[in-house]
Amino acid sequence: MLLEGPIAGTLVRLAAPNVLVMFVQAAVGLIETYFVGKLGTDALAGVTLVFPVLMLMQMMSAGAMGGGISSAVARALGARRRDDADALALHAVVIAVVFGLTFTLAVLLGGPWLYATMGGRGGSLTAALTYSNVIFSAAVLVWMFNSLANVIRGSGNMAVPAIVTSVGAALLIPLSPCLIFGRGPFPRLGVAGGAVAVVAYYLLGTLALIVYLRSPRSVVHLSARLLALRWPLFRDILRVGLVAALVTVTTNLTIAITTGLVGRLGPAAIAGYGTGARLEYLLVPLVFGLGGPLVAMVGTNIGAEQRERALRAAWTGAAIATVLSEIIGLAAAAFPYVWLRLFDTDPAMLDAGARYLRAVGPFYGLFGLGMALYFASQGAGRVLWPLLANLTRLTIAGAGGWLALHSTGNLTHVFLALSVALSAYGLIIAAAVAGGAWFGPVRWTAPRPARVTSA
Repeated sequence: MLLEGPIAGTLVRLAAPNVLVMFVQAAVGLIETYFVGKLGTDALAGVTLVFPVLMLMQMMSAGAMGGGISSAVARALGARRRDDADALALHAVVIAVVFGLTFTLAVLLGGPWLYATMGGRGGSLTAALTYSNVIFSAAVLVWMFNSLANVIRGSGNMAVPAIVTSVGAALLIPLSPCLIFGRGPFPRLGVAGGAVAVVAYYLLGTLALIVYLRSPRSVVHLSARLLALRWPLFRDILRVGLVAALVTVTTNLTIAITTGLVGRLGPAAIAGYGTGARLEYLLVPLVFGLGGPLVAMVGTNIGAEQRERALRAAWTGAAIATVLSEIIGLAAAAFPYVWLRLFDTDPAMLDAGARYLRAVGPFYGLFGLGMALYFASQGAGRVLWPLLANLTRLTIAGAGGWLALHSTGNLTHVFLALSVALSAYGLIIAAAVAGGAWFGPVRWTAPRPARVTSA
């Protein structure tokens, strides 16, 4: 199917369960935000401060290093290196443990400084640290879950991660308010309760994925027989995953810097911007729904030396992502309060969030374009241009936002700088892929007209 099936139909077929799994994972965060918002503006602002760091870990483990894992597995299967594909599963586990422990140490030690720098103070800073300490103490579970899911996706199987994630979310939805508000036999844990529920979700999901990878139904197998670790297999993952991780870092650094700028206007402004920006983060799961199949399809075809088909798959997925993202962005810009009032009704929060969605929403299509081609570039093992595009976005957003805030003091002008940065990101990646960043200059040829012969 990956090598010979119709490109658009195969992408849509594989993307359907993958979009579901990504939206369910995003819904996990939104559910937490909804219930935590009932605790007050300080609690909502605190979780908003943690959100960029949590999404950094999610995007790095699922989309960056996870993309490197999927790409390596897909290329191994495309080249018929089945033993290497199995061994890559164990290497993915080792990488997950190392990076998970790194996140735990970094956030537990640096969290107080980071959240204070981003504008947290008083009750909002206390809430941020409470939520963050619970989540990041179990960072290894988040990394394990996303790494194992990407091993399975690399084989072209999007259904199993979708099922595991959906079942886990179905258990999380009632558990979260019980732990936050102390319902039934559960104690009232407040903000910490939401974090405990998320940790339970990742624990159960990780166990389920391990059971599947040990079963005969899995194309790739996680086996204790393959304990010999090989640097070439680590390199196959890391040469894509580390560069993609830098892309993820710069993406979330952009959000963190903007949060810090907005934070000078108070907790309500932070909450408004963070709530509005969550819709942008929701585009990541949507595009990743297409991105997972793109990594698998592009990687498998490149492994099989079908380069033209790999490029066609990339542009087909990019077109779909652009259209869907633009529809969401235009709807958010036209009706911002429909989204914002789901979380709070504070006037200052609503004003900041509406300004963001009206300024940035119309450019979501270009963000979707860039994200889709970024995932396709992971499958191709060529992620330098996505990194350069993200660095450009960071520069424009950070410098432009700072200049706008200090020269005009107008929050809308800060968000306009973000829209320019978002546009540059998508256009740079598209121009690079179209210009031959993967395999050299692309030559577009028109089909020859049919020869007409006379009797």
